[in-house]
Amino acid sequence: MIDVTDATFETDVLARSDQVAVVVDLWAPWCGPCRTLGPILEKAVEAKGGTVELVKVNVDENPRISATFQVQSIPAVYALRDRQVVDGFIGALPEDQVAAFVERLVPEPSEADTLVAAGDELSLRRALELEPDHPQGVVALARLLLDRDEPDEALRLLARIPETADVRQVAAEARLKSQDVAVPADGVGPLLDDLLTRVKEDEAARQEFLDLLETLGPDDPRTARYRRALATRLF
Repeated sequence: MIDVTDATFETDVLARSDQVAVVVDLWAPWCGPCRTLGPILEKAVEAKGGTVELVKVNVDENPRISATFQVQSIPAVYALRDRQVVDGFIGALPEDQVAAFVERLVPEPSEADTLVAAGDELSLRRALELEPDHPQGVVALARLLLDRDEPDEALRLLARIPETADVRQVAAEARLKSQDVAVPADGVGPLLDDLLTRVKEDEAARQEFLDLLETLGPDDPRTARYRRALATRLF
C-alpha cells in the first residue's frame, strides 16, 4: 500500500493499472468511516498475493485527483484496470462485501490464462484459438514473432487488441524492425537528433522518432526531453 499524490498519480495509478488492478482509496484524516474501512481494504488486497494493489489518496491534499474522480463524499473506493475505472463503491462497507469487491477484480484464471502463463509458442497459439483477443497472449506471441524476425506478423497480431503501454512498445519495435532501422553505434541520441530536424514535414520520420521513444520507455529521462523537443518543433 502506498500514498499517492497529484504528482505521482500518473505513474502509481494509471500506468500501474496496465499491469495489475489498482484499488484507489480516497480518504481524509478527519473521516471516521475512512479509518474503519482502511484496514479492511488492506486485508482484502493483501489476500490477493500481489495481483491487486492498493493506493491511498488524501483528498484534502490532492485536489486534482479528487476532481478526476468527482468525489462528493468519502470514503470512496475505485478500481482501475488498463487506466479505466472498472468498479467502485462509496461508504464503509462490511468486510465480506469489501472482500467480494476485491475478488471480482481478479477472477479465476481461464484455460487461456493458464496457457499464456506457460509462455511457449504452442501454448500461446492454443490460448489465442480459445480467446483471440487475450491481451497478454497477443503481446507474448508478438514478442516471440519479433525474436523470430517476423515484425509484420507481430503487427497484424497486435491490431487485434486495444492499445496499452505494452502494445505500444512492442508495436514500435516491430515497425522499426520491419523498416530495418538500426541504432548507430554511438547510440540513439544522434539518430533522434537527426529525425527531429525532419519531423515537421516528414510523417515517416515523425513515426520513426515516436517509435524510438517508445523503445526507450517512459522511465528513460531522454523520453520526456525528446517529447518536449518534438512538441516545440510541431507547434
